[in-house]
Amino acid sequence: MDIEQKQAEHIDYFVKQASALKGSALTTVIVEATSHPSLFAFSEILSVPNVVELEGTENSVYLDLLRLFAHGTWSDYKSIAGRLPQLVPDQVLKLKQLTVLTLADTSKELPYDQLMQELDVINVRELEDFLINECMYVEFASIDALLIVYLALWIQVQLILLTWFLLPQVQFAAGRDLRPGQLGNMLQTLTDWLTTSDNLLVSIQEKIKWADTMSEVDKKHRKEVEERVDEVKKSLSLKADVDFRGHEEIYSESGGVMDYEEDRSRPKRRRHPIG
Repeated sequence: MDIEQKQAEHIDYFVKQASALKGSALTTVIVEATSHPSLFAFSEILSVPNVVELEGTENSVYLDLLRLFAHGTWSDYKSIAGRLPQLVPDQVLKLKQLTVLTLADTSKELPYDQLMQELDVINVRELEDFLINECMYVEFASIDALLIVYLALWIQVQLILLTWFLLPQVQFAAGRDLRPGQLGNMLQTLTDWLTTSDNLLVSIQEKIKWADTMSEVDKKHRKEVEERVDEVKKSLSLKADVDFRGHEEIYSESGGVMDYEEDRSRPKRRRHPIG
């Protein structure tokens, strides 16, 4: 089954669950959703009216918990942990995975020291195990068609001497749920990208037009050269023909002169008188 289809089915399941329950009954759904190993998008659940109604009630901490998983990181959790329900191990893992997504969205290179600090990891081996086993070979999907999240790491686990010099490189990363106010920035980014693309298209069209013009100029020049070559060939052919005829006439006239000279040089017979 396609990863996006799976994600959509998970979202649809929890949205239906949340829509059918109210009050304290929603806490179980929220804990289950934030613990699910294949669910990484929570905006649809947050928008369910029954979930929104938790605001200001004794169960509002679960609404805050759901918001944390939609937009927050492990560091955010640590700063407000006293006001939120205790996380179960699956939630801890999920939130750290989401933290990696957030870091991958802001930087293409993820230094080890930054990752260790953000994920609350004490040594490099533990960090590498987490990245390889829980991120690199885990398929994340987002509902906004960003496809598969894949954190490709340029690390080699057994090369201890190089450990601190190799930075994990982000090749692909899916986006998380949009934070409040983030949509405007995204629209501006897309608008800037569209403007740049339009300018690039205009530039390409101008280059194509210039290339077409130069091609026509080249064709015209080539035609002119070919015509001049043909004219020169015709001229040379005509001149050669005239010269050849001239030589024939000269040779013909010379032959006539020679015959005349031969006649003059030929001794004449004397006639003897008839006795």
